[in-house]
Amino acid sequence: MTLQYQLKEGNYHLYDLSAPASKVTGQHRLKLMTDTVAIAFDASTGMLHEHGNPARIHSWATTARRRLRAAGSLDSANDIVVVSGPLPVDEINKCLRVKGYCRRMFTQLATLPHGKRLGRPAAC
Repeated sequence: MTLQYQLKEGNYHLYDLSAPASKVTGQHRLKLMTDTVAIAFDASTGMLHEHGNPARIHSWATTARRRLRAAGSLDSANDIVVVSGPLPVDEINKCLRVKGYCRRMFTQLATLPHGKRLGRPAAC
């Protein structure tokens, strides 16, 4: 499955590009629409675990950490990081495509632009 986020009308739209586009609308199948995106990954390796709606991803991370700690894997539990907010679409899509990119994005998080800020139109 090839997934890609697009920013439309102030919301993040997640599309499944592996399915053929609709003959009627020309759009790929919409999997998710949310106002902000969360990404869960391992801080040490950058391996992506989950992405999507922040409430669901934070819940997933809490459960995963609790299970890992119960199994005695404290380091693995503490390695799970969740980043959420209005992230740049290009960065989110790189996390989906490039193995380990989440770690690089995490190190650059403070310098990334606001994900929903649109450029101002040129003055006439």
